[in-house]
Amino acid sequence: MRSWPCHMLTGSIPALVTPFHPDDLALLDQQALARLAIRAVEQKSSALVVCGSTGEAPALSAEEHGEAIAVVAHAVRDCVPVIAGVGAPSTQRAASLAVAARQAGATALLVSAPPYVRPTQEGLKAHVRAVYAAARLPILLYDVPSRTGVAFRDETIAQLSAEGVIEGLKDATADLARPARLRRLCGDDFVQLSGDDATALAYRAAGGAGCISVTANLVPALCADMHAAWDRGDVRKAQHIAERLSPMHDLMFLETNPTPVKAALGLLGLCNPVPRLPLLPATAQTMDRLAEITQRLLADDEIGLAKTSVAA
Repeated sequence: MRSWPCHMLTGSIPALVTPFHPDDLALLDQQALARLAIRAVEQKSSALVVCGSTGEAPALSAEEHGEAIAVVAHAVRDCVPVIAGVGAPSTQRAASLAVAARQAGATALLVSAPPYVRPTQEGLKAHVRAVYAAARLPILLYDVPSRTGVAFRDETIAQLSAEGVIEGLKDATADLARPARLRRLCGDDFVQLSGDDATALAYRAAGGAGCISVTANLVPALCADMHAAWDRGDVRKAQHIAERLSPMHDLMFLETNPTPVKAALGLLGLCNPVPRLPLLPATAQTMDRLAEITQRLLADDEIGLAKTSVAA
């Protein structure tokens, strides 16, 4: 397994959905997951996140968590880093998932605050340290208080960075002043990735390195092109692509993620659109709006199905 330093995590990084078998939601659809991973890499994604929020991680058993990571790691064969989501209400379970992720082929971990528990900042630091000690893989912190109920303070992030416990952050707070603050606290080598598609380009302008994206499941090449344009200094091109992406970002959050993105992928024939309970399939109104945009994308080949070896 290749070692990938976290400073290489830049650009567009899809947070992959986890497809379930169309005949039995109790089973992962390994073939569909592998196809999505390969398609994302072929369309210039710089890394992949598995078993995150978009991957319905809370609905996966520990065995399925490892299974999904192994499928993606095998499919991409060290072409890009594979980042495994590690979120659990207890530190013991999170550490166990982290160890299993390493064994399954993950090259880095995405560690969130334990949901529902609402620990103190000292508790959060102890939690992340324990996960790192168990797995000894590079860690990106995942700050998503809208889902976990507690936020990582800047000072907490800075201390964990200074200790060498974390190497970066996925920031889903949409706080566009934060990259500058964290650069002062953590230094230029600390990797900052947006977790909010709608503000991804603004986050780059504020000093971020890329975006862990929901929309990149649907249009990986277009998302990658936006970041590539920014990286080469073509701001107008990046802005133009961001404008094209904006309505897609809105559609991806018409309902609770990942219901809309799975529905869109289903319309394209890329995977079963049905999530696991307590999430439900997309409503008829959502499906109508998704059908409009997927038909337009197909007509313009923005999906890139004609250019990928995994279209079928």
